[in-house]
Order: sequence, then C-alpha cells, then structure tokens
Amino acid sequence: METSVTPTHCPYCALQCGMNLTPAAGGGVTVTERVDFPVNRGALCSKGRTAPALLSPALRLTEPLVRRDGILVPASWEEALDRVAEGLTRTRTEHGPDACGVFGGGGLTNEKAYALGKFARIVLGTSQIDYNGRFCMSSAAAAGNKAFGIDRGLPFPMEDIPKTGCVILVGSNLAETMPPALRYLTELKENGGTLIVIDPRRTRTAEQADLHLAPRPGTDLALALGLLHLVVSQGRTDEAYIEERTSGWEETRAAAMAHWPEYVERITGVPVPQLREAVRMFCEPANAMVLTARGPEQQSKGTDTVSAWINLCLATGRSGRPYSGYGCLTGQGNGQGGREHGQKADQLPGYRKLTDPEARRHVAGVWGVDPDSLPGPGLSAYELLDALGSDIRSLLLMGSNPVVSAPRAAHIQQRLESLDFLVVADVVLSETAALADVVLPVTQWAEETGTTTNLEGRVLLRRQAVAPPDGVRSDLYVLHQLAARAGVEKGFPVDPEEVFEELRRASAGGIADYSGITYRRLAEENGVFWPCPAQDDQPDEQRHEQQHDQRHEHDDQSQAAPHPGSPRLFLDRFGTEDGRARFAPVTYRPIAEEPDAEYPVLLTTGRVVAQYQSGAQTRRVDELNAAAPGPFVELHPRLAARLGAGEGDAIAVVSRRGRAVAPARITTSIRPDTVFMPFHWPGEGRANTLTNPALDPTSRMPEFKACAVRLETVRP
Repeated sequence: METSVTPTHCPYCALQCGMNLTPAAGGGVTVTERVDFPVNRGALCSKGRTAPALLSPALRLTEPLVRRDGILVPASWEEALDRVAEGLTRTRTEHGPDACGVFGGGGLTNEKAYALGKFARIVLGTSQIDYNGRFCMSSAAAAGNKAFGIDRGLPFPMEDIPKTGCVILVGSNLAETMPPALRYLTELKENGGTLIVIDPRRTRTAEQADLHLAPRPGTDLALALGLLHLVVSQGRTDEAYIEERTSGWEETRAAAMAHWPEYVERITGVPVPQLREAVRMFCEPANAMVLTARGPEQQSKGTDTVSAWINLCLATGRSGRPYSGYGCLTGQGNGQGGREHGQKADQLPGYRKLTDPEARRHVAGVWGVDPDSLPGPGLSAYELLDALGSDIRSLLLMGSNPVVSAPRAAHIQQRLESLDFLVVADVVLSETAALADVVLPVTQWAEETGTTTNLEGRVLLRRQAVAPPDGVRSDLYVLHQLAARAGVEKGFPVDPEEVFEELRRASAGGIADYSGITYRRLAEENGVFWPCPAQDDQPDEQRHEQQHDQRHEHDDQSQAAPHPGSPRLFLDRFGTEDGRARFAPVTYRPIAEEPDAEYPVLLTTGRVVAQYQSGAQTRRVDELNAAAPGPFVELHPRLAARLGAGEGDAIAVVSRRGRAVAPARITTSIRPDTVFMPFHWPGEGRANTLTNPALDPTSRMPEFKACAVRLETVRP
C-alpha cells in the first residue's frame, strides 16, 4: 500500500525548515528529510526532529476547561464558548470595548493573525490588541522602516549569505537558535569570506568566527558608532553611493565622529585594535552584510542600535546591492507575517498604518464596515499586559505564555491573576493557561493548513498531515463561534484558504502585498516572496474579464504571467517616497539600569538549542528535556571565585524586580562582569522574573538583554 507523505514546515523558528511527515505504523507521524526546500535543504535541529511528539494526546490539551470553584475542569465546547462570549460581553457592557484586551503570538499563522486582528477591531471594537512578537524584532522593524521604508527581516534570501565577502553577525547565536542556518556561515568561509561575531559570550556561533568581539551587554550602539567613526576617518565611505542613494549623511557623520575608538573601548571593553580589524575585514571585500538578532534589538535603545548598524551599511555602499546589505534574523516562526496582517497594536493588514485614513478606508471596505468604526492604535505588548486588571478587565489570549516570556514576569503574572476574566486558546496547558477562567484546546501545525512568512519574507504553505483529536478545534473555529455569538454571522470563515483569499484583498496595495499569492502558487513554487502584487489594479469587473480572456489558448501568455515575487529588495530603489535610504543620526546612551554598588553585575538572557521560547511545548518532549533539563546561571570563574561558588552550586540572581535561583555553570566563555540565564523555564529559575521592562521609545521593546543584578550563593 502506498504511504502518503505530506510536505510541510517546522512549527518552531523563523527558518520554517521544510520537512516531510509520514504516517507511522503505530500511529502518529515521523519526520523525514525534505531536501527540495532551499532554506534548510533537509537539515533539521533537535526541536524539528522531535516536533511530532507534541501531537500525542498525552502531551497536549484535548478538551475545553472551565474554572469551577477555583479549579479547571473539563467542559463541552458549547459551554466553554458560551462562557467566553458572556465574559467578553459583560466586560464591554460594564466597562466599554477597550476594557477587552487581545494578545496574540508570533507563532500564529497569517490566517489566524489576520482573523484575530479583525475580530478585535470589528467584533469587540477594542483598540487593545498586541502580540508577543513585540518582544522579538520590533526594534529592527522600526529601524528598517525608518531607513528603507519597508520592514522585512531579510531583504535577500538566505542563499545570498555565502556569496558575500564578510558578515558581521550581531547578537545572534544561531548555532543554537537556528542550527540549520549555520551551514550558510560555514559555506561563507569555504568561499573565502570572513565572519565577525559580536556577542558578550563566546557561544558556539562565536567559535566559528574569524573575529569575535565581546562587548559589555547593552553597548552595541557605541560599538557600531565606533566602527562608523573608523570608516570615516580611514576614508572608507562610498561617497558616490551616499550621494546617489541616501539622505541625512552629514548629521549622521557628525554624530559618529563624536565616538572615537578609545572612547568606544572604554564603554564596550572591545580593544581598539579589534575595532580596526573589524573595519578592515568589513570594508575590504566588494560585498558585505550586517545581520542583527535579539542582542542589539532587545534594548531600551534597540531602534537606535539597529539604525547605527544600518548606517554602517549605508556609509560603505552596501545596502541595495547584490550580496550586500542589512538584515534581521527574525526569531519566532511567523514573527514576520504575524505583525504584517493586523495583530499588532498600530497596524492593519498589508503592513498598513492604523492611523492612515486611506489604509483604514481600504481595509474597512474589505471588511464591509465604516472606516470610522475602526478603533485607533492601542497599547504595546508590555504596556497592555501591565494594564490588565485596571484599564483592561478581560483578556483573550492566543498562542503566547507571558507568565514565562514577559519581562518583570512575576508582576505580569499578578496582573493576569487580577483580571475579571481570562480566556486562553493554546495547544498545551501553559503556565498562563493554568490561570485562565476558560481554556480552549486548539489545533497545531501538523493538524491544520495555513501560511507563515519566514525570516526571508518567503510566504509558505504548511499543510495538514493528521487529524486533530476529537475534542480539539482550530483558532479560526473559535473566532467564528465567538463572532456568531456576538451577532456577527459572516466574515469569520473556518476554512483557512478562504481567510487567506480575504487577506490577499486586504493586503493589496500595502507594503506587505500578498494579493498575487495563492495557496496553489505556494504549493507549486516552494513559497513566494512578498511583496507580490496582483498583476493589475483594474476594477474587479475588468480584471475578471481579462482573466476570462486569458483562459483562451490564443491569448498573450505574458499577460497571464503572475508577479514572480520579490526575493531581493532595494536593488533599484528603497521603499521611501523618494527612493533614497535614510541615515539616522544616533548617539550612544547607556542602558536603563547600569550596575551599581548594590547590583554590581550585568544579566543577559537568551536561548539554548533544545528548548524554544517559553518552553511550553518543548519542555514536554523527553529528548529535549534530557538535553536541557532546566535553567542555569552561566558565570566566569573569577566571578564564581569571589562568590565561593563551584560548578552546579545553587546561585541566586537578584534584581530590583525579583529573585531567581539556578545551578552555576562556570565557563571562561562569558565576560567576568556578566552572567547569562536562558529564559525557557517557569518557577524558581524563571529568568524573566529579573528582566527590566524599560521600553524603547520607538519600538516599545523591553530591555531583556541587560539589567543590573547581584549574586548570592544558596547554601543547603
């Protein structure tokens, strides 16, 4: 008997690696290589290989839960949905629409993100919607929009990386966060290119570097400005490019020249000779790239920091040229698409601004509502969570676990507990779901069809491979049922392709234009890069006539050819009104909370290879837990000696926001003034108990990457 194989994509990071799912003899599915997908070419990390484990009913939610007498107990879908509808309606009636909050996730498909934003704005009528992607790459998005007029993680495909001459990788440990991507850096070096890694820790990725710069956490802005100072003083700017393709250079050059190398060394701890070597390595090849990740972005000055790295690319004539430029390594699986289509506080589908009257008119027309009925921008993610229990009295949460992932997490947990009503739709009973009044068990990656957009801006089709358990429904079903209970009978279909067809129309003409993309194209072409507009903007009647005419064999085939998509942006012009890239004249400023006598050490946070984000799913997989069983505190031997701590000893890390305890992991791979904790675990070892919610003024990104702490040994 022929065995069916379903080509699909991994549920985890923004690589969205291709994989094949094959039915297993004893039930469930197994993962096999899918070498035809160009991003990973068959390679998978441990998380991707073990992803089918979460399909087991034993590891996930299989029936709705409602809270009775303080305890979550099983209930029917009818009862659970009725309770949700009643809770949200009561809040709107008693406190107004903005008392209802909605919080989404960067792992939701494009269809779910689109439907969630639409539900918030036309069913609940609330402005209070945001998502955990705000914690991912919002600073890079803000800087990219300022500089280029378009925010797409990578403006070129991953396959271009090995073809450049030098890569500066800033604040990324992709050997652990995106292991299949490491091959691109290996191929870069095999092709004669060089790699510079900037990270306070000597990570597995930094071990691959030709040059590793280890700045003090939170000083990446000074480092980028120091490099630009050297580029200018050494005469390595591309004046013709600057004149032809940019604006704002004079102010930016003046700002950079205030950051002389010795000054930057004092701030960052990076020796001047290393700064000079980095400039030489970056400027000598004809092509070069700067790639940033969460390190420089998760700071209270993250937008300025990314802008400084973009300035370096622009000053040397890199951006908008083949095999060159700036890019951001998006983190979450659909972190890119998740913010393009409406679950972000200030955006409408197609990456349209919620404050733009024309954007409101267009989207309202697709939705069949009055543009004036659409609420304005709401609070950003942390501010929304901080307002729970006061201004926001009820919360609908999908695909996020802020009890573990939010900064100042103990405070956010208290805010969640203070709500009048909390409903969580998730695959597993996460730490946040455990606080809910109603928990709705929803489908996951292999149990549903939908699209995601990877870090390259490549829109992909995830295909359903297995049926969900009997008691599980899709998020689209949840929104359809809740809308119907609110009296909105149409506009919230359950079929994901039907949702995507509406998304295409809503995005048409926007920055992230998906109107030329179809499920059929995604299946046939291994994904399509946005923007991909429909080939004409004629009225519907004329377009339908033309499409009918193009069915005839004698028609000109060139008219029928769809837009090919846009794998490489900015080669002719940037996305600004005049087509020029914008320099940003930024200057250094310190982190929001510098060490002092009471809290003398810096804490930085990040991930490990075997766990993902808040760990709500990966912590349920035996193989992954065996590889990474729990939290730890990474510290330098000199710091350990001052504490009198040995390997494995319990260490308390204390900040102004709380206390976390985890075993010591002593290593020379970290700076002596810095400790590192992974953020995947709840409870006593929860790293985000400590982190600082100081927000970037533009992106509203919290400062996860640097805060002041003190260390204490915990004696038995």
